[in-house]
Amino acid sequence: MKTAYLLIGGNLGNRYAYLQKAVSLIQQFCGKIVHSSGVYETAAWGKTDQPAFYNQAIALETALSPNDLMLKLLEIETAMGRERKEKLGPRIIDLDILLIDHLILATTLLQVPHPALPFRRFALLPLFEIAPEIIHPILHKTIAQLLADCSDELDVQKKSSYPT
Repeated sequence: MKTAYLLIGGNLGNRYAYLQKAVSLIQQFCGKIVHSSGVYETAAWGKTDQPAFYNQAIALETALSPNDLMLKLLEIETAMGRERKEKLGPRIIDLDILLIDHLILATTLLQVPHPALPFRRFALLPLFEIAPEIIHPILHKTIAQLLADCSDELDVQKKSSYPT
């Protein structure tokens, strides 16, 4: 079993309900969720002329290979109605793999750790809540250190706690 750290988010429709649905489907098809952060609201990153996002980090125990996990997450996005119309555009749901144990991987489908993780406060803050001492396998810094070093100034506000 591996522990995968995921970031789930979305900015269309009932954002909270979509997060809950994604958590349910991930648990059903990908493995056991062992930790969940609270839900955070963040202004859109990169393409700012769109609604704010809700984001949540989860720790998932999974027997799936990294590529199989990514394929399953893409299937869940599609099943939930995600349409990929524009890069960084609005979306019902977005499921990203941030880290998998101490794995370093680069394939045409997946890059682990997620290459933008150190630069995105909206990903680091919920991940910090559930795994502050996890070490980034390339940068050799904890999530707490990455968050302290992050220059992203986007406002990230905790909306609610979400029990594991």
